[in-house]
Amino acid sequence: MRNFVLISIAVWITSSSSAQVHFAHRLGDAAMSLTAQRVRYDPRYFSIAYPNGDVPADRGVCTDVIIRAYRKMGIDLQKEVHEDMRSHFYLYPKNWSMTTTDKNIDHRRVPNLMKFFSRQGKELPITQNADDYKTGDIVCWSLQRGMTHIGIVVNRKSADRNRNLIVHNIGSGQEVADCLFTYPIIGHYQYRKQ
Repeated sequence: MRNFVLISIAVWITSSSSAQVHFAHRLGDAAMSLTAQRVRYDPRYFSIAYPNGDVPADRGVCTDVIIRAYRKMGIDLQKEVHEDMRSHFYLYPKNWSMTTTDKNIDHRRVPNLMKFFSRQGKELPITQNADDYKTGDIVCWSLQRGMTHIGIVVNRKSADRNRNLIVHNIGSGQEVADCLFTYPIIGHYQYRKQ
């Protein structure tokens, strides 16, 4: 009986890990597909539908890459972040002097996504080892003057084959780039809605 239980646990862990890897690769592929769309970097505030709202298809910022990739996976981060913020507003950053949630913009702010992923997903170690950053991982960086940035690790390698590439939008639209260690990393996450 004990061996049966141990084998059952091992099978459950293996299938759970396998499902996570499969999801992560599909998320990476979803992010890669976004690079085919021409998008102009546009940080303006937009009033959008709820749920499943999006800024105009030809506009966006770094967070919109994450939102759009997850939407291709059937996950609406606008709704998920809004509901978590509504229930736990006190836990979220107050960088914008907000006194309540705003379903038009909350999910489009990197610090809010970082808090959401740390609460609802899995926070991973921040290291300087490229092998620790797997396909489907979410990475956040600190830029100059207190600005933050976010991207998705994809299943493509740098020219020297040492790092996975990142899909992000840092001003030139949705693109794939070798930028994992270009800026100081401040967040590393996996998120798959259960």
